[in-house]
Amino acid sequence: MCRFLAYAGPPVFLEQLLVRPQASLIAQASSAREAKTRVNADGCGVGWYGEREEPGLYRGILPAWSDANLVSLCRQIRARLFLAHVRAATSGEVATANCHPFAHGRHLFMHNGQIGGYDRLRRRVDALIPDELYPARKGTSDSEAIFLAALGAGLDTDPVDAMTRTLARIVAAVRPEETGEPLRFAAVHSDGAVLHAFRWASDGLPPSLYCRAEGDGLVIASEPCDENGGGWAPIPSGGLLTVRPDGAAKIRMLEIPAETATRPSRAA
Repeated sequence: MCRFLAYAGPPVFLEQLLVRPQASLIAQASSAREAKTRVNADGCGVGWYGEREEPGLYRGILPAWSDANLVSLCRQIRARLFLAHVRAATSGEVATANCHPFAHGRHLFMHNGQIGGYDRLRRRVDALIPDELYPARKGTSDSEAIFLAALGAGLDTDPVDAMTRTLARIVAAVRPEETGEPLRFAAVHSDGAVLHAFRWASDGLPPSLYCRAEGDGLVIASEPCDENGGGWAPIPSGGLLTVRPDGAAKIRMLEIPAETATRPSRAA
């Protein structure tokens, strides 16, 4: 499982949250406390919104603790909204194209979790990506497939509906009750204005996800990034946290629609 952190609020230097804290995201890359995998060494990345509509993006395959370029960027970049991720690969080889966050136009997306049985069922999931978006598929991870499928389902206009319908379609396609492996989904999406954080799993056991006030802003993280964990509140299982441009934040429960899928042929 991976670790990630997102921030929305008044501009701050990225190092304030990603480098300085004793249990920062970069520190979690080598010593995560709430993950099945303590070490997250399969790459790292950060995406941020500046003065342009499209976000800046940096990704690399070095472990975060040894990536001097990442630390240098964090010390120089000041942003009002950013997403950062350290990877422990569950599907897809160690490659820049498989590192998070993923970007498309003004959108950023990052994910912690897995589509159970994805290595065997990849063609079923990839079939949910519309033809016009498939050329944007650069990597081999399940996370990128979820993102592109959600873009095709209307992420531009209604991110929550697009993401929930995509999760339902994936569950219907891969049939966790048959594979014995669940879909687990802790994720953050932003279009540069609104930020959404999702925590859901087909078996009711999603990855950890927390939030905490940071001055007049809000931090969302896989696990607390300070030593004592003070002020952090867990996002409930099945919950959705939305942060709007005016700073208003609201948690509500996700409604995953019932979907049916035609069973793919045995060749899939």
